[in-house]
Amino acid sequence: MAPISLLSLLIAGLAAVATARNSTTRNCKDLKVPLSISALNANLKLQAPGTEIDVTNFILNLAQPGMNYTGELISKNSSQFINVSGNYSIAATYCEPASGPGSILQVLTHGIAFDRTYWDFPAQHHNYSYVNAALARNYSTFAFDRLGIGQSSHGDPVREIQTALEIAALTALTSMLRASQVPGIHANYSKIVHVGHSYGSVQTFALTAAHPSGMSDGIALTGFSLEIGNFVPYFLLGGNFVPARKASATLAGYPAGYLASADITAAQVNFFAPGDFDPVILKAAFESGEPVAVGELLTLGDAIAGNNTFGGPVLVITGERDIPFCGGNCAASEPSIPAQTNQSFTNAKPFEAVVVPGTGHGLNLEYSAQKTYATILDFFDANVKS
Repeated sequence: MAPISLLSLLIAGLAAVATARNSTTRNCKDLKVPLSISALNANLKLQAPGTEIDVTNFILNLAQPGMNYTGELISKNSSQFINVSGNYSIAATYCEPASGPGSILQVLTHGIAFDRTYWDFPAQHHNYSYVNAALARNYSTFAFDRLGIGQSSHGDPVREIQTALEIAALTALTSMLRASQVPGIHANYSKIVHVGHSYGSVQTFALTAAHPSGMSDGIALTGFSLEIGNFVPYFLLGGNFVPARKASATLAGYPAGYLASADITAAQVNFFAPGDFDPVILKAAFESGEPVAVGELLTLGDAIAGNNTFGGPVLVITGERDIPFCGGNCAASEPSIPAQTNQSFTNAKPFEAVVVPGTGHGLNLEYSAQKTYATILDFFDANVKS
């Protein structure tokens, strides 16, 4: 047998990647989007936790019932907020149907423990791909790594990588997309909708609360409710968090203050419902997991406080067994915990809430994923395309 050269292997590998990303049904490209943004971040008096003991103490303090750990850290400073600004780079993937740009662009914001591949998960031959489902319905997609995560710019995990600055990034990206100013995207879109997952849904909520008109034509909040304050301690304690650089060799470049789950059991507890997942997908999700900055954990709650006067279509879709937003049982009340979100959306037309039976927090990666995709796309088809 003739020897196989390294060059031949590289060519074959690149061809395989190209086939997965650009086929008869899709055309995708990776982008780097420069942003210049600023925000009023919380002035947190906290040394970034760098050891496993430090991280555990941080989690126990943040999860303590009846206490406001963020408020304690802010109160130690004379000024509650600091202005943070800078030039950043956002890594994104833009996809459109092979036939050309879709009729509407979807902006996809991932949650904690993931990067933008959550929306187009490569394991199991992309069978868990919301992007593919959207393209098949003639939508285009723009998925990006949140600021501070993945291939996007990283930053100080205490003072810089906080919810306010990430919302500023989402706002700037949306404005650029609406103005057709994102390098590498040549299509013009008159309608843009937003889909978030978990912390990405928190940011999508905040985006439309701050800009109830002119920014989004419809939103789908997945893995979401307004009860995160009551249930996020379950997520924190179930996550078995350690310094990110000690959790995985792939996260070794993250400094103190970035946290990640130490084992696959933590990923299962927080994202996968009993009997609703492929163990191969669980393993892939854990091995490709991304960290969370302590500044994000300390500031995510305030982003969904108060009413949201957004007047467009709103869908909330959450798994029945969701841990951080429902405590493991979204159907524990009537109306359901996700359905109670309508109390904040005073002007939404329409508002719909769906609880996916037997599904956990990681909706895109469970056996019920195709049902979740179809529910979101049916909602946009009926209320935004028409």
